[in-house]
Amino acid sequence: MSDQPLALTGYLAYLQHERNYSPHTSDNYARDIRRLFELAGGTALPELKSHHIRRYIAQLHGSGLSGRSLARVLSSWRGFYNFLMRDHGCPGNPCVGLRAPKSPKTLPHALSPDEAVKLVEMKVETPLDARDKAMFELLYSSGLRLAELISLDLASMHDTLASHEVRVTGKGSKTRVVPVGQPAISAIKAWMQVREQVAKADEPALFVGTRGARISPRTVELQLQKWAIKQGLNSKVHPHMLRHSFATHVLQSSGDLRAVQEMLGHASISTTQVYTHLDFQYLAKIYDGAHPRAKKKG
Repeated sequence: MSDQPLALTGYLAYLQHERNYSPHTSDNYARDIRRLFELAGGTALPELKSHHIRRYIAQLHGSGLSGRSLARVLSSWRGFYNFLMRDHGCPGNPCVGLRAPKSPKTLPHALSPDEAVKLVEMKVETPLDARDKAMFELLYSSGLRLAELISLDLASMHDTLASHEVRVTGKGSKTRVVPVGQPAISAIKAWMQVREQVAKADEPALFVGTRGARISPRTVELQLQKWAIKQGLNSKVHPHMLRHSFATHVLQSSGDLRAVQEMLGHASISTTQVYTHLDFQYLAKIYDGAHPRAKKKG
């Protein structure tokens, strides 16, 4: 295995075609593995031992990478080594048994219900405004991941408009059906009426960019930030924040953690349980403001 970049190309093809990983996830793996090439310098990967990997992780930790990021890096390296063992005769996997240093748990930031409504109640003046409103209403209404949003096709929208449900394919190629609220349905209808002014004639994507092809994740992120500023929101809003807001607000209203898990498409309910902490923070704030015995006396 003398040509490491060539092995990486083969691994990325394996991730996309055999493991069905999204392009975004594959890009993250590629970035992590190229980082390993840089750290190893002229040393071939089959020659690395566990103490080398520990030192590299320590270097990355010292440069500011969080425990969560380092865990993802280790996972990328471990998977690549398994591939090298299978297809390139690598003698072992030096990442086995290694763990990333833990970092403090941070709760996902969610908009308040008022902030979320303020964001999606944007004024529509152009076809691209109608596109943005439909995207943001749908992200907040149904808790979609960004990759799920941009992968939607126009052909599937007729069923969505009729049933008030959207079918999406999430992580691990798992399909789920999520309810869509009336404001999002109305915004999608408004966008579909003007979509042909922007989209190429043969473009299957529901949401398109200025060139008429399927919209990119970065464009969605930039448009959301632009609209957040325009709507007077102070926080730096990103698409995943609308997913967090959806989960938090549904949980606050219903208290049904299992339903939120299903709608988010989480494989494990432990992933969804982070929103119970957000819900507790919300309830604690209400308590502090309303209960006569809540305020501490100086």
